[in-house]
Amino acid sequence: MLLRLFLLCSIVPIIEIWLIIKIGRVIGALPTVGLLLVVSVTGAWLARSQGLRVVTDIRDELAAGRLPAAHLLDGAMILAGGILLLTPGFFTDFLGLFFLIPATRTLLKRWLRNRLERGLSRGAIIVHRR
Repeated sequence: MLLRLFLLCSIVPIIEIWLIIKIGRVIGALPTVGLLLVVSVTGAWLARSQGLRVVTDIRDELAAGRLPAAHLLDGAMILAGGILLLTPGFFTDFLGLFFLIPATRTLLKRWLRNRLERGLSRGAIIVHRR
């Protein structure tokens, strides 16, 4: 686990710098910085609007006496997307936007569900009850 974290913390900045240099060579330095700013502002707006929507959905589910599990997962993904958008670079911005757009978030939730079901059926994931 520590090795994976180390690789993540060392490889992601390298990818970010490489992408910024490549895109900067194609469109120029100033447009590259402008594009990074536009993506960050758009992502911040999207995170805020999606976050407020999920908070409202959670409140409605709780008021109806239902557990808002799906909405809590949406909230966690929106938080992760917002954190990724805080990191400067195109790669993390793309991942952050992927977490913030409702359609792609639905695809990600479906993938996570399938992965969880496979892990449970293989016995790789064990759930203990008290």
